[in-house]
Amino acid sequence: MPNFTLSRPARITRAHKISAALVATASGAAALAFSAAPSNAETTAAHAPSAVKPVSANGLPLTAKDRADDGKKDHQIASSVSAGLKVTAVEKQGHTAQQAANRSVERKVIAAPKSAPKAAPKAAPKRYANNLDGWIRQSLDIMKAKGIPGSYDGLHRNIMRESSGNPNAVNNWDINAINGVPSKGLLQVIQPTFDTYHVSGTPKKLTDPIANITAAANYAAHRYGSIDNVNSAY
Repeated sequence: MPNFTLSRPARITRAHKISAALVATASGAAALAFSAAPSNAETTAAHAPSAVKPVSANGLPLTAKDRADDGKKDHQIASSVSAGLKVTAVEKQGHTAQQAANRSVERKVIAAPKSAPKAAPKAAPKRYANNLDGWIRQSLDIMKAKGIPGSYDGLHRNIMRESSGNPNAVNNWDINAINGVPSKGLLQVIQPTFDTYHVSGTPKKLTDPIANITAAANYAAHRYGSIDNVNSAY
């Protein structure tokens, strides 16, 4: 008769028991977590903010008139802000334009060339009396400019002796007159002497008072040193 050996029931060790307990604990925790967590739909519905209705200052709902008044106030505020912005923009433009103008003026001032010094006004020509005193004074100014010596007294004294102050006086009796070249003018000068000692800038006319005096003084300066040294016919 064959022998049949029955297998022994498997032994459950301590390690097997601990593993089973851990599996059971993990499964229970997962089930609890799943049942406690709300669905997405429920969460959204619970946390969605409710619509807020506008109210007036006293807590009552706004009427159509309140909304209209608020609209007017908002429009006024917007208009005031817009006007303020425009004024600010205009002021800024004006300030910018003024700065540009100032810079332009500064550049002009910097770039402006120095003006040439003004020439001194020309002195009016000196006027002399048309008489013996004026003739002597004018002749003295010309003699000074030309370096011809002589004084008022020396000229006046010789003129009065030679012609008594007559610019058209003519000597028709002395040796010069006999030779055909009479002495003429304030200082009785003959034509050849006048031509030789004529002073430039004066008329080339023997009987001209200024030309006659200056030519005679020039001749006396060359021959006697000065008209002041002449005390008789020369």
